[in-house]
Amino acid sequence: MADMQNTSRIGAVPPLELSRDTPRDTPEWGLARIVADLRASREELHRTRHPLGIRELPSREAIVRIVNGLRSALFPTHYGTPDLTDESVDYYVGQTLETNLRLLQEQIRRALRFLPEHRDTSEADLSAQAFSIARELGVQLPHIRALLVSDIQAAFTGDPAAQHITEILLCYPGVWAMTHHRLAHALHKLGVPLLARFINEIAHSLTGIDIHPGATIGPSFFIDHGTGVVIGETAVIGQHVRVYQAVTLGAKSFPSTSDGALVKGNARHPIVEDDVVIYAGATILGRVTIGKGSVIGGNVWLTHSVPPGSNVSQGKIREGSGAEAPGNGFGA
Repeated sequence: MADMQNTSRIGAVPPLELSRDTPRDTPEWGLARIVADLRASREELHRTRHPLGIRELPSREAIVRIVNGLRSALFPTHYGTPDLTDESVDYYVGQTLETNLRLLQEQIRRALRFLPEHRDTSEADLSAQAFSIARELGVQLPHIRALLVSDIQAAFTGDPAAQHITEILLCYPGVWAMTHHRLAHALHKLGVPLLARFINEIAHSLTGIDIHPGATIGPSFFIDHGTGVVIGETAVIGQHVRVYQAVTLGAKSFPSTSDGALVKGNARHPIVEDDVVIYAGATILGRVTIGKGSVIGGNVWLTHSVPPGSNVSQGKIREGSGAEAPGNGFGA
């Protein structure tokens, strides 16, 4: 009987131990009324629940763990356990992938339920599809790593303050944000937009860099400093592009339907071609094209396309010069 009583109390909140100075006549909180008012807010006045009433949500804590695990599998020397050897590293990578892809499968299953096409999908079919997506992401990891290595090399080449690759991997927020984005973009293309958005918003909160998982970004992309960078959902960025802090690649306008609802998914963000440099504070809006090899100066507000080789600074545009905009400075 004693064991049963102890078992029934597992997880129970222990009684509050009152000191001699604690008043015994503490007034009531009025919890019954507060709880009733919160229920009315949830159920009647200010509903936020999904229309399908879904209660099983993806877990932020689980997603953080998964991204950290996949990062460790991609770069085990830098993010894995410190005692790895040439003999043990492959075992570590395999074990880490096994654990985190299984965790990912469960989070994908939860996220898929939010898609209209899965409203009536059985749990067995949903789990099978989640496994297929998680497996495909695993297959893509070598390609994702290759892209990230190109981003790291671009940072080393583009920043005179960078001493070595390890410093970039461990310290640069742009590389941290791009690790999240490369994984999130793959999941976005695999049909799990909610989970992809989760991953990039975690990076946003950590780095101040806001990249929508739908944005298409080519290899050798370098975000220097990074704070305040915003890259919209339909932005397309070529290879060997460098941007500085507080750069915005945003939308100029938001078309709406006859009932006032915003149109979703239309191409509304810039196209940035190869070898472009965009300096700090520049804002580029709308479905415009920044031609190959152009330089966009600091604090420029740009809402129209510019041809390849342009040099855009405040108050002037020099087309085809390819020269760097004066007075914008390189961050170190």
